[in-house]
Amino acid sequence: MDKETFIEQLREIVRPYAKNQEALATINTSTDFINDLKINSANLVDVVLDVEEKYDIVIQNEEMERMLNVQAALDIVEAKLNEK
Repeated sequence: MDKETFIEQLREIVRPYAKNQEALATINTSTDFINDLKINSANLVDVVLDVEEKYDIVIQNEEMERMLNVQAALDIVEAKLNEK
């Protein structure tokens, strides 16, 4: 999956949870879910669940703890898809 496609798909997943719509509009690999998009930690769990559903993968707790920005999410999802 190419990075731009993933970022677009991720933008749609995080849209309902993001409090900073300006940062959402310019989302990129260095965008931090908590600091930039202002997603609280409870909603971050919802984002992970939505990502799991979208890509039909299972993200382990230790991976979830690392998934704090777009690049980490991309790396984890790509690794999971490559395992299939």
